[in-house]
Amino acid sequence: MRISTLFYTIRQGFRNLFRNKSFTLASIATISSCLFLFGLFYAVITNFQHIVRNAEQVLGVSVFFDEGLEDSRIEEIGQLIAKRPEVASIHFVSADEAWESFKTDYLREYADGFTENPIPQSANYQINLNDVSMQSALVTYLKSISGVREVNYSEIAATTLTGINALIAYVSIGIIAILLAVSIFLISNTVTIGISVRKEEINIMKYIGATDFFVRSPFVIEGMIIGLIGAGIPLVIIYFLYNTVMDYIVERFPALINFLSFLTVQEVFNVLTPVSLGIGVGIGFLGSIVTVRKHLRV
Repeated sequence: MRISTLFYTIRQGFRNLFRNKSFTLASIATISSCLFLFGLFYAVITNFQHIVRNAEQVLGVSVFFDEGLEDSRIEEIGQLIAKRPEVASIHFVSADEAWESFKTDYLREYADGFTENPIPQSANYQINLNDVSMQSALVTYLKSISGVREVNYSEIAATTLTGINALIAYVSIGIIAILLAVSIFLISNTVTIGISVRKEEINIMKYIGATDFFVRSPFVIEGMIIGLIGAGIPLVIIYFLYNTVMDYIVERFPALINFLSFLTVQEVFNVLTPVSLGIGVGIGFLGSIVTVRKHLRV
């Protein structure tokens, strides 16, 4: 394709935007609204997933050993556990460390009355999982290991977190599908109007030998520009809105930050920016190319 042809199609694409101003603005507004909702939804969901992942890291499995088990066997058990695909990290807690932690958490001022460690069999492995949904398989394996006396875990917490992750995935897919469908529909209508306005001109161009690419390209460019503008506007709004909300939470609810970890605006927009722009341009391209192929038949 020649450079002059490329510039012509781009110019015509921009001109089409101004020929159908009302429909162009309607499409941009709809895409902006859809992607604004998508951006808000993404920011909330990613923060929620981040909080859930932190909870999964805190939620662990404890493995205790048979009384009198040799240190070499305990070390072997640790090596076996570390090789499991479900395991993110493993940490050995000696009986003395377990007692010191228990005193700090529960006894405090009463701990001085103990001259010896009253829980000498409390040595254990603390295991963090890659995915909380893998807990059941890991627990079954741990209980089968010779020398393991007890496995402590929270089945309710694991089931709850697994259900939350699944719910987030299903809701995300549903909302994204709806927003994409609405956006493609609006762009399709805009391009259809543009084709109707220039139908006679297009027919003449095709009769005198213009290729399908030459005729269709301006409409495809128009759809992509609409999608790009429609994606850029909500990104700017969400950026400032997210910063404002985070500053408000930090100032008004500082105690909340100690329990919940939120993503920074940079972490959110590292993914949201390319995804939103890609979705905007993508639905603009798809909406226009499908409509052009349907209507530009002479």
